Amino acid sequence: MSVKIFYEDFVIGDSRKTSGRTITDADIVLHAGQSGDFYPHHMDEEWCKTQPFKRRIAHGTLIFSVGVGLSAGVINEVAMTYGYERLRFIKPVFINDTIKANVTIKEKKDHKKPAYGIVTESLEVFNQHNELVMVCEHLLLVEKRNADA
Repeated sequence: MSVKIFYEDFVIGDSRKTSGRTITDADIVLHAGQSGDFYPHHMDEEWCKTQPFKRRIAHGTLIFSVGVGLSAGVINEVAMTYGYERLRFIKPVFINDTIKANVTIKEKKDHKKPAYGIVTESLEVFNQHNELVMVCEHLLLVEKRNADA
């Protein structure tokens, strides 16, 4: 489904919650192959037993990718991702943890091109215990309603 949600339509404080997604061993193995990150923290169960968490942890970049993917449900024809800022991995995510995301409109500001504005979304990812595991800000470049005028 696609829609047109213009810059003026975004309201600071509006929020939405996503459904959950369970992180599997297959997710971690596939992400290691795609990213080249085969560090033992993600791949070596026996080595991890000697470390503070005692088990394998998901790549932060995997949680970022899944968290962003969970938040993307509707195609906005007049907006695109401008970037991400303030990315932090707060707690580890383990195999069989289920994550979900909360997205809140945090800020709006004009862009140097007058036909556009920047909308900043706060993206928070939580595990099944409602513990915050990741945060970042998603910047959207959004067309203004009267951009052609």
